[in-house]
Amino acid sequence: MAVDNALSSPLGPPACEKDAKALQFLEEMTRNADSVQDNVLAEILTQNSEVEYLKRFNLDGAIDRETFKSKIPMIRYEDLQPEIQRIANGDRSSILSAHPISEFLTSSGTSAGERKLMPTIKQELDRRQFLYSLLMPVMNLYVPGLDKGKGLYFLFVKSETRTPGGLLARPVLTSYYKSDHFKTRPYDPYNVYTSPNEAILCADSFQSMYTQMLCGLLEREQVLRVGAVFASGLLRAIRFLQLHWRELSDDIESGMLNKKITDTTVQDCMVNILKPNPKLAEFVRMECGKENWEGIITRIWPNTKYLDVIVTGAMAQYIPTLDYYSGGLPKACTMYASSECYFGLNLNPMCKPSEVCYTIMPNMAYFEFLPHEPAGISQDSTPKLVDLADVELGKEYELVITTYAGLYRYRVGDILRVTGFHNSAPQFHFVRRKNVLLSIDSDKTDEAELQKAVENASQLLREFNTSVVEYTSHADTKTIPGHYVIYWELLVKDSANSPGDEVLNQCCLAMEESLNSVYRQGRVADNSIGPLEIRVVKNGTFEELMDYAISRGASINQYKVPRCVNFTPIMELLDSRVVSKHFSPALPRWAPERRR
Repeated sequence: MAVDNALSSPLGPPACEKDAKALQFLEEMTRNADSVQDNVLAEILTQNSEVEYLKRFNLDGAIDRETFKSKIPMIRYEDLQPEIQRIANGDRSSILSAHPISEFLTSSGTSAGERKLMPTIKQELDRRQFLYSLLMPVMNLYVPGLDKGKGLYFLFVKSETRTPGGLLARPVLTSYYKSDHFKTRPYDPYNVYTSPNEAILCADSFQSMYTQMLCGLLEREQVLRVGAVFASGLLRAIRFLQLHWRELSDDIESGMLNKKITDTTVQDCMVNILKPNPKLAEFVRMECGKENWEGIITRIWPNTKYLDVIVTGAMAQYIPTLDYYSGGLPKACTMYASSECYFGLNLNPMCKPSEVCYTIMPNMAYFEFLPHEPAGISQDSTPKLVDLADVELGKEYELVITTYAGLYRYRVGDILRVTGFHNSAPQFHFVRRKNVLLSIDSDKTDEAELQKAVENASQLLREFNTSVVEYTSHADTKTIPGHYVIYWELLVKDSANSPGDEVLNQCCLAMEESLNSVYRQGRVADNSIGPLEIRVVKNGTFEELMDYAISRGASINQYKVPRCVNFTPIMELLDSRVVSKHFSPALPRWAPERRR
């Protein structure tokens, strides 16, 4: 389709007129980032001028940046918990937002072991939908012809609960998939999925995955892109295919849906999709029956042009495995978002994973940046927050946001590095989540949680007069799903009464019981995390670890045992000293109900 030259974009020639308008809007927003930010803050403060939280700080209707910054403090989730609890308990007064809080979005971050509750308003769905609407116009600049086929995306809803006051609490993507914005979205030839809505919205994770995989196989030649939210989710789908290809092939051959699929809405929708296809069934059996699964994605879905998955931050650990299964297909990281706010998008989505950077869209929220100094460098006790248009190239910052939904100068906890600018809008590389040690999927375990889990588990060793001398950890992603590995060096005071396998297995379970609810949900409900493993190492192993660090230039006076290790030589040293391995023998306790 020819596009009017007046609507062409500096990013490249748009695929259609609709794309041209989206790219033009993107250009306008990024060209005027600072003035857009001014307007966004003024809008938020005008809209919420009478809310209890802002009145507490005597803002007195001011909407300018200087007054806002001088009077409103920077906060963390714990500072806002009393207000959030009041809303959760049913207080409908204007505490944080003039608009009614429509639901809570549960964060993958936790506070006191429970998911954080992020307040949101109905209008935010429009803002999130807006950012989604920019993704394909950008992708079409790099990958032509995406309107000629479909996307095989493994998308899932998670469990949801209600607060004591009756508000829904659920993950942001579950909220989006269950909204009319998603369910009744207009037909767009550039955004057609193989998975029917009924399969995506099925609450049973096995039935949902089975049906989505089945539909993906049925339309294998139509598939032009394969994706999931996180890299770990796509690898779980591949593992699912490894485990269930025989049943899937039987369904394709017979045209009859597996009896394990009991959800009636899924059954009804599959009647019109699943027809006998013995030739396809034989092909699936032939490919999946081979011992070598290298390149399986392109073998099954030969027209796949790229993988659409997040491979930044903790997800980077999955890149080699994705390369193995996909034959090195490009991996597109398209957008940067969280439960608190949707932030921006990648304007060069086909770049290498190590080069991914996100352009913050200045109309999504009011953004500030807290200068972040690497460990060991002294930091100003009262650092000055920097505006979006004033960040400096190469510097790292912690993201601080003020949203339409009622978060004011809220520290998100993401560390970002400025890599460049698109017009006047900065582009950021996601460095890491602050204070996170271990992550397999959406779980985030910090040092304090890990320490507490080790302490709780080591109680089981007391009757054997044994203690944990030192420990470290590693997120092992060689298995699917990945799992936590904890290295323990033990002091056994009575070798005749040392703890046996059963006790150490129970220590694994005790650690899991001590970890946060996001981890436990991943283990119990989502099957996204495997059983925790303790590897007991020889006595003296951590002395060797210190010697190795010192040989590489570490100061003996300042050396601290790293609580998480990823460096290959250190991993090899630890694994060469392992004397026994132990796994959690059962699932930890987890229930979707929130603690009162």
